[in-house]
Amino acid sequence: MTETKWAPDSSAARLQDTRASYDTVAEDYAELLCDELSHKPFDRAMLAAFADRVLARGGGPVAELGCGPGRVTAHLHRLGLDVFGVDLSPEMIRVARRDHPVLRFEVGDMTALDLEDASVAGVCAWYSTVHTPPEELPRLFTEFHRVLAPGGTMLLAFKAGALRRNLTHAYGHDLSLEVHWARPELVERVLAQAGLTVEAQLVREPDGQERGPQGYVLAHRLPEEARPRR
Repeated sequence: MTETKWAPDSSAARLQDTRASYDTVAEDYAELLCDELSHKPFDRAMLAAFADRVLARGGGPVAELGCGPGRVTAHLHRLGLDVFGVDLSPEMIRVARRDHPVLRFEVGDMTALDLEDASVAGVCAWYSTVHTPPEELPRLFTEFHRVLAPGGTMLLAFKAGALRRNLTHAYGHDLSLEVHWARPELVERVLAQAGLTVEAQLVREPDGQERGPQGYVLAHRLPEEARPRR
């Protein structure tokens, strides 16, 4: 695989393309994936483990970042979490608010969250990092660490491997999306560099129409008193 160096303005353009693409597909995306979790036991297991960890550590607000139409946010709510959703796409947020009116959803950029430092007990990024090139993951995970409270838990789901695809048509619409796979060992290393300790990893084989292995990482921010001294 050939590595691509990204100019500073490429990030802004990619963000705009991502927002526009998900605005375009929001309604069909929500309809097509509304019951996806019902036939994915490993996904449900990882979400349940995440919820158990958050609750066992005292609970608190949980942010689902890149929440789309809110299906995973709603699932986490049913698991007992005090969860809210954040997404780049205003149309996705509109659909989420319509379909899950009891939950809170906000438009936002997960690379620069409008959240206070150490303000959430959990962060869930469910396939929402797949449009981020691997070389930009350090900045993203540093932001996740910033908003997590000491002892807070993070769950990441991603496409496992080393591949980049450019999608021009999906969910019945023309669009422009970069999709990036990430090697599990790279994800674990970048999380550690950001100050997040990995508790568990899972890589499973593709299911249904998936094109490759799927990866999951459960991690946490160390409690303040347990941080290594520098």
